[in-house]
Amino acid sequence: MTAVERQVVAPVTPDRLSALRRRTTAVLIATQILGGLGVATGIALAAVLATEVSGTESLSGLAPTATVTGTAVLSMPLAALMNARGRRPGLVLAYLIGAVGAGVAVIAARIGSFPLLLCGMAAFGAASSANLQARFAAADLAEPERRARAISLVVWATTIGAVLGPNIAAPAGRSVTGLGIPAAAGPFLWAAGIFLISAVVVAVLLRPDPLLTARALEPAGEQSPAARSLRAGLTAVAASPRARLAVVTVAVAHTAMVSVMSMTPVDLAHHGAGIDLIGLVISGHIAGMYAFAPLMGRLSDRLGRLSGIGLAVGLLACAVFLAGTAGGSHGQTALGLFVLGLGWSAALVSGSALLTDSVPQPARAAAQGLSDLIMNASAGIGGAAAGLVVAQASYGWLNLAAACLLLPLAALALFTRGRPGTRAKDVPASG
Repeated sequence: MTAVERQVVAPVTPDRLSALRRRTTAVLIATQILGGLGVATGIALAAVLATEVSGTESLSGLAPTATVTGTAVLSMPLAALMNARGRRPGLVLAYLIGAVGAGVAVIAARIGSFPLLLCGMAAFGAASSANLQARFAAADLAEPERRARAISLVVWATTIGAVLGPNIAAPAGRSVTGLGIPAAAGPFLWAAGIFLISAVVVAVLLRPDPLLTARALEPAGEQSPAARSLRAGLTAVAASPRARLAVVTVAVAHTAMVSVMSMTPVDLAHHGAGIDLIGLVISGHIAGMYAFAPLMGRLSDRLGRLSGIGLAVGLLACAVFLAGTAGGSHGQTALGLFVLGLGWSAALVSGSALLTDSVPQPARAAAQGLSDLIMNASAGIGGAAAGLVVAQASYGWLNLAAACLLLPLAALALFTRGRPGTRAKDVPASG
């Protein structure tokens, strides 16, 4: 056991472990609300700010793309830090980097530097990485049969920040106009403050560290540093069909969701929808993503991870069919986006729980970081390609392309379920 892990010195009795689970979940929910609020507040006007700084709408999409890229690039370094030092240092550093990135974005807006703005947006993505990694921190101490529900509660907490964030963007913009800062940069100044608060909450309250505590509960034979390396995480994923399915599930669902969601406002506008209606459709989509996560967690725990993934594939297939064939029907598009959010939620919760179940405890942090890297990198590519597909073909063809992504995922899920012994294992693993 390392010196860092010896920080967990108090014996963890069953009663104390139960209380620690509740405390850890409460802290993660609080920081998820704050982190989600900061991310949503900034992202709400990211494209607008990029247009103002660059002077052209053609570059506006690079700001959110830089954020997604930053989230992906920072996933593995943060996972490496968590491997070595625990969840708390990794989450604190992620929020601090996000705060610095938000501050850099404000400076870039003040001096009119578009390259600097993109650098700031990339660092801003660290806060999104912290929000994603928090779901795995919730799973560290969760009972195996309740692991998906623990993950889903943290995912659900994002709903509050995601809904409130865009609504405080306007007052945040007005608050900085007297300082010579463009109104579109105001949300980033507020986001910087919110991320700093999140970092303080994690640093002060996320004690003892859930990952270090979980490791302290493992047999002594599983404590070697080599078993926790990034290479060990990659090896663990490559060696487990269920872990590979989990990584593919999350990556495909996230890519399909980001690709379709990002171009839906454009399609709605082409069919006469105004800003208010577009906002309502996206709000419904966000509600589908986060608000029903506890239901998805309960279903995954009760029915099994593979059943949860099957539900996700079915929902995502229905979503792209509805959205892709909606044409000028705004109601059908809205329904399709809501179901798209539900499918993403089922995939994220079930896939994250399956990955945690399927790799040894020492390698989990590394495997989880790898999963987030692949998920965000795939979504970044998908989001960039989505605009090209719509420009060269149509929104309907984009949804067809998303449906094609689901076919290999469905085949892989059926193949994994059909492997000898896998059906009996479609229950949460112990440990």
